[in-house]
Amino acid sequence: MKAKLPLIARILLGFVFFASGIVGLFNLVPQPTDLPEALMTFNQGLAASVYFFPLLKITEIVCGLLLLVGWFVPLALVILAPIVLNIFLVHAFLAPSGLALALILGLLTIYLSFFAPPYAPKIKALFHKK
Repeated sequence: MKAKLPLIARILLGFVFFASGIVGLFNLVPQPTDLPEALMTFNQGLAASVYFFPLLKITEIVCGLLLLVGWFVPLALVILAPIVLNIFLVHAFLAPSGLALALILGLLTIYLSFFAPPYAPKIKALFHKK
C-alpha cells in the first residue's frame, strides 16, 4: 500500500485540477450567487483582466493531465504550487467554507513534492544552493 500512495495522491490531485479546469474553462457550472462580497470583488477584478481565468484554467487542465498521465510530474507540481497556495489563501481570507478542500489540495501537493519517493528528490534539488 505504501508504494501505491504516491500514485493515488497524484491521480487525485490530477483529477481535481483537470476537472476544475474543464468546468471553469467551458463554464459548465454557473457561478454561485451567494459568495462573500470580498470574494465577488476579487473574482471581478481577475475577470476584468480578460486573460487571467482562461490562462489559469488552461494551466490547470494541462498540469492536471500531466499528473493523471504521469508525465513531467515534478514540473506540474512546481507550476501548480502557487495556484494551490492562492486557493488556500483565498479560502483562508475570503471564503472559509472551502478551506477543507484547500487544505487537502495543499497536503497532496506537499506530500507529492517533498515526501513521495518518485518526485521528492527532483523537487528538493531545486532548493539546493549551488
